[in-house]
Amino acid sequence: MNAITLRSVTKHFGEVRAVDGIDLTIGQGEVVAVLGPNGAGKTTTIDMVLGLSTPTDGDVAVFDLHPREAVERGLVSAVLQSGGLLKDMTVRESVEYTAALFPSARPVDEALTAAGLTAIADRRIKDCSGGEQQRTRFAMALVPDPELIILDEPTTGMDVAARRAFWQAIHADAEQGRTVVFATHYLEEAETWADRVVVVRSGKVVADGTPAELGAMTAGRVVRATLPDADPDALRALPGVVEVEVRGSSVTLVSTDSDALARHLLTQTAARDLEVAGRSLEDTFVALTGGDAETTPAPEGLPR
Repeated sequence: MNAITLRSVTKHFGEVRAVDGIDLTIGQGEVVAVLGPNGAGKTTTIDMVLGLSTPTDGDVAVFDLHPREAVERGLVSAVLQSGGLLKDMTVRESVEYTAALFPSARPVDEALTAAGLTAIADRRIKDCSGGEQQRTRFAMALVPDPELIILDEPTTGMDVAARRAFWQAIHADAEQGRTVVFATHYLEEAETWADRVVVVRSGKVVADGTPAELGAMTAGRVVRATLPDADPDALRALPGVVEVEVRGSSVTLVSTDSDALARHLLTQTAARDLEVAGRSLEDTFVALTGGDAETTPAPEGLPR
């Protein structure tokens, strides 16, 4: 049984095809990131998986059930970007309120501990930071002890420390076998925390694999070095070099033959502190989405 199954799923809003024939299966226990520029159809797809929207065509199943039935059984929880919290309630009261909705809820203290909230359990929501509020939503999502947790841009607005704490809590919980699916515009989150990355563009899946597999889809490797007074034109003329970036004494080169380039830099130039690495997920994302920027706002009135 798969956690999520989408077969030839489309979703139209008038003339707009927000989702255009997605086929996707996510197995139990996977941690999957869904990436795509604004307007790609990520949130529309998540809404259908949560039963908040129905497909125009195709089938959506969650644990072989209709999404709404899976949610009603407590198999699915979601952590969204905002909403769902009453500002005058404490963190503990918020989780207790959610627990009251389920006849066999997970112990509140257990959910608070899993979300890293025990120390601030008596703090009012209005006095919590953005990261603490998101972890409160995470604790609320853990209360029914779901088999699947879906997170839609969960760390938007958090600082670096808050984002790291949030993902550490998520990943520790996922290690217990829970399926986690998250949409994010922070590519490093997908690269660090996901077992699998699905890239969506214009309502279609354009890539699906591990971060390393997606990184290998972009030609060349990255060579970084310290090279004072580097000549960009001379570097660009070296065999196999396809990209050159010079910032002060730091150079970053992309080459189809990184071994030969490294030997040249070390033996024929004053380069030092040499590093060779594969292309990043960001490079792959840009290549797959045609350079679309994650921060580009969707046209007004269109779904994400």
